[in-house]
Parts: sequence; C-alpha cells; structure tokens
Amino acid sequence: MKGLAPLFLGIFGTFAFSWIGLTVIPTWQIGHLNPESDEEGTDIYPRPQSGMFTRGEHVYAANGCVYCHSQQVRADYIADDIERKWGNRRSAPRDYIFERPVFLGKMRMGQDLANIGARAPAPEESPAPAGAAGPAPQGAAASPAAQATSPSSGTSPATAPASSPGTSPGSAAPPKTSPPPGQPTGVASPSPEQMANTTPGGSSPAAPSAQTPGAPWPIQTAGLPPMYSAAWHHVHLYAPRSINPDSNMPAYRFLYEKRRIAGERSAEALQLSSSDAPPEGWEVVPTYDAKCVVAYLMGLNQSHPLKEVRSVGGAPAPAASPSPAAQGASPAPAAAGSPAAAKK
Repeated sequence: MKGLAPLFLGIFGTFAFSWIGLTVIPTWQIGHLNPESDEEGTDIYPRPQSGMFTRGEHVYAANGCVYCHSQQVRADYIADDIERKWGNRRSAPRDYIFERPVFLGKMRMGQDLANIGARAPAPEESPAPAGAAGPAPQGAAASPAAQATSPSSGTSPATAPASSPGTSPGSAAPPKTSPPPGQPTGVASPSPEQMANTTPGGSSPAAPSAQTPGAPWPIQTAGLPPMYSAAWHHVHLYAPRSINPDSNMPAYRFLYEKRRIAGERSAEALQLSSSDAPPEGWEVVPTYDAKCVVAYLMGLNQSHPLKEVRSVGGAPAPAASPSPAAQGASPAPAAAGSPAAAKK
C-alpha cells in the first residue's frame, strides 16, 4: 500500500507534464497569432476564405485527398521541398490560422499542394504585334502558352523554345514576367471563385512537349490548357492519366456531368482527347462541387513573405509563362490519388 501513492503521483505527473508540453505551451506560443500586414494595413496575410473555397475544402477532405497530399513546405535544411519548387519558404504556423481543420498531411504519394495556387498562370496582356515597341491594349489577354507560339510573333511552335525575351531583344516575344524573389504571386490574380469559373474548355495551342530545366514533371502537353489553370485542373480531375500516364490518382468523374449538346457547345465543356473524349454530340461539364474543388486548389498559396520566416528563393513561378525560357520550375514528380488536380 505504501507504494501506491508514488505510483499514482508518477502516472499523474507523466500525463500532466505531457499535456503541458504538448498542449498548453504550444497554445501559449502560437495560439493567438493574427494576420500580418504592412505599415499601411493594406497587404494583409493570410485572409479568411469563404464561399466556393470553403465548400471545395470539404469536398477535398471527403474524397481523401489529404491521405496522399501534404500542405506543408519543410525547411530547406531538413528536406528538398524548396528545391523542388514547392514553395519559396517553409510553412509557418501563421499560414494556417484560418484553416479548420489543417490538412498538413503525413505522407506524400503526390506533390505538396501548399502553393499549388501560386503556380497558376497569371492574367497578362497580349504581346505587341511584330515590330511594335509598345504594349498591347489591355483586355486582349491571351494564355501564356498561346503567346509563346503566337503567329503574330513569326515563331512556329517548333522554334519557340529556342528563343526567349532575354536572348532576342528584337523579337516580338512578350517580356518575362517572373516575379522577383520574395514577391507574392498567384494571390494577386482573381479570387479563387473567379479563377475556378474560368472556362474549362479553354486551351492553349499545341505547346512544345520538351521538358524545361528544373521541371521533371509535369510538363505542358500539346493541346491541353496551361498548367495549373482552372481548365487544367478540371482535365486532371476528370482524366489524370491524360496528363501524366504514370499517375495512380483515381479519376473523379463523378464530379462531372456528361450531357448531350443542345445547340452550341457549352463554354464550360472540358477539352478531352483520345478515349477520354465523349461521343460525338456529347460534352463533359463540371458540377458545382468540381468548381469548388478547383477554387480551393487555386486558393492554396503560401508564397506571401512572412517576417518570422526567411524566404529562400523566389515565389513559385506560374506553370506557364510567355516563353519556354520563362516557364520556371514545376514541382517534382507526383503520382497520387486525390481530387486535387494538381496533385500529380
């Protein structure tokens, strides 16, 4: 009987100290973080999300994407996440203050998605006509891949990769638009809802399939929309192996509707090829849940600099840029199973 008291106190002390170390102290350290802003209070990060982003988050979780994809960029001294171009800095607690629950993930069968929205091609102006020095009028936007092979530049798709704005000053190719290191990208473009409602059927001309340095996978495939655009995500969700033949991600075709074309083809219809294409007279369009998942993916962006975290490199470059030389690096190979279109 004399040994029961010390035994009880030992067990109680073990649980008490564990609870204090694992719950109380972390809550005291990071439990009351607020968004960070500049001196003017205009550049606020992070911001709370709602609407299609929130619903897309639920669809993402319901389909088990979190089991194959993480949403955390590890520090450069313990992992190669930054070298893989999955982010320009490590993830920090402040990145997740508005997320409930937080999908950090515990394994990666596919690439990390913490900055998948930052890789989306940013809206930009059309290139000036051949021989012109001034910028093109606003409003005439063209996809980056289309700009790289535009007939007006006098460059064919086969020769476009050989030239870039930095090596051909006299050409009509659009200027390089990669942001400087530490500058946020992707978030400055339209909101996730607007980006998700981009016409899924929109596509770029046949882009060169040659792989760019630092981009082991994925690469821009001929006839497909610009990588990481809303249209690209929809195609990847519906037919992942049409983008990566080695992907083991399941197809989420139940998020899409195949219907007979009545009159004109819908602007939301997916551009599919080969065996994935619907029969003649039919089309595949995204449901509202599919649009929400894409809105969620395109809203994932941790490229904004934080004072407490050192940025190692520039923000993740958009997947498709005006020229192949400016395409930047894409994430490392991914293969896994979740609706997250960018997942692999």
